[in-house]
Amino acid sequence: MKRRTAVLISGRGSNLKALIDAARDPRFPAEIALVISNEPEAPGLKLAQEAGIAAQVIAHRPFRGDRAAHEAAIDHALTAAEIELVCLAGYMRLLTPFLVGRWAGRMLNIHPSLLPAFPGLHTHARALAAGAKVHGCTVHLVTEEMDSGPILVQAAVPVLPDDDEATLAARVLAQEHVIYPLALRLLAGGEAGKPASPASRLVNPLPIGAEAP
Repeated sequence: MKRRTAVLISGRGSNLKALIDAARDPRFPAEIALVISNEPEAPGLKLAQEAGIAAQVIAHRPFRGDRAAHEAAIDHALTAAEIELVCLAGYMRLLTPFLVGRWAGRMLNIHPSLLPAFPGLHTHARALAAGAKVHGCTVHLVTEEMDSGPILVQAAVPVLPDDDEATLAARVLAQEHVIYPLALRLLAGGEAGKPASPASRLVNPLPIGAEAP
């Protein structure tokens, strides 16, 4: 039985599409059963509708800063849809301990850096400013501390001499589309809790300072 999964979005939904595409495989252990956006105009809502997936807007603005009430509405929608797992995919809201606690061990997030390096925003600009030779992305379980939960999967990309934010972001995004379905497969299939060394979590490890192909 595939585990019913919801994806929370705020924007275009490129990682949502990667998850939808992966879940079409009959052998994939999760199904994308619900998409929730806090932004009524998020393009990802159309992706969900085109795929025949239930899509719901739970906008944060009508709650006028009452984060608890907004998250309670999200939690109610998840529960009503019999959701088992949650993926944050470009969901641009910091969660409170309420929702994190309700879904502890069952909520994933994707972050555009090789955590613990560069948590938070503007990761590509910060990697370039720091002179990083290797950058990447991470899928982790969500905990109360931002971008600090247990890591499931990472992917590395080289930082090229002529990179700017846009080119580096595009290279990282391509890897996000690879590792997010992998991480969901691990979690839904019950493999996420197995011990793993940091190196084994990298799907494409690059030696520090390696020349890019």
